[in-house]
Amino acid sequence: MEQEKSALVIKRLNSVRAGMKKAGADIFIVNKAENKQYLTTFRPDDNTVIITPERNYLLTDFRYIEAASDHLTPEYEIIETRTGYGVFDFIADLLADGTGKSVGIEKETVSWSYAQELSRRIPKAEFVAFDGLVENIRRIKDEVELSYIREAEHIGDQAFSYILGEIRPGVSEREIALKLEMKMRELGAEGLSFPTIAVSGARTSLPHGEPTDKLIENGDLLTMDFGCRYNGYCSDMTRTVGIGHLDEEQKKIYEIVLRAQKTTCEAIHAGMTGREIDAVARDIITAEGYGEYFGHSLGHGVGLEIHEAPTASSRNEDIFRPNMLITIEPGIYLPKKFGVRIEDLSIVRDSDIIILSESEKELIIL
Repeated sequence: MEQEKSALVIKRLNSVRAGMKKAGADIFIVNKAENKQYLTTFRPDDNTVIITPERNYLLTDFRYIEAASDHLTPEYEIIETRTGYGVFDFIADLLADGTGKSVGIEKETVSWSYAQELSRRIPKAEFVAFDGLVENIRRIKDEVELSYIREAEHIGDQAFSYILGEIRPGVSEREIALKLEMKMRELGAEGLSFPTIAVSGARTSLPHGEPTDKLIENGDLLTMDFGCRYNGYCSDMTRTVGIGHLDEEQKKIYEIVLRAQKTTCEAIHAGMTGREIDAVARDIITAEGYGEYFGHSLGHGVGLEIHEAPTASSRNEDIFRPNMLITIEPGIYLPKKFGVRIEDLSIVRDSDIIILSESEKELIIL
């Protein structure tokens, strides 16, 4: 097991080093929590990862030294920070020892004040701003990552089966959300992927509405968008169900969204662009006259973050490759009336996808 973890870390580090070499960076400071976990498989966030062409370091304080020592693979050297000796001091020492002079930083993560202080403390360094170096590597999931995401999605499926027995008129949106969250925790989730969405009635027209004390009523649609984390990796699923009875318009909208969702699931394969994937569902909904009511992109990547690359949107020309993940979540939202969204998480393959969520998608009326 330790050898497998070490091999995984080495593979990921080699990909990062290739990016560093291409950009001309001698030292790379990694501050983003998800990127640090990806490169170390170590969870505590209060640390800094530093990568050089030859060595790898994790800098942390006294609180996490023992945990880091127990967890990190031999590829990492642990450096204890303390009052008077921090990350900037260590980088200055690396430069003084001849490691190099070009320092790479994460453009989207490092604050202005951090960058200014780094420049002040290490005035002779040259800086390279990396825009998504590690994130781009993370787009394609390895088998370890996929196993964690499968388990997180399995927990979500079990939680959905459970919640169907708890939904009835008189129960509030907030109660439904809480019960979903508690059940996922009970089933082994370490936390939530995002705040659970549970909206009913006219509030289902709010794509990201927050649960309230509104009570569920006969004739309502109820949309639940939820997910959990397992070993740091996220799941994501949305189901819309009916309560008691639905009118013909509600059923019609549900069937349009379901057809758009299922048709897209059948169409996706590696080699398509995000725009092409989005268009499959969007064209169906638009042809039915509801294009203006599908206002968000079709889907997004999932991993250590609940929203990460790639995306399936009308503006994305990125090409999807095997072992990328994508959510497939078309929706129609009629303001002040109701909305429907159905979402599955999937793995892209050469000629098709693997849908990870196994919960029923045909219309359920409770």
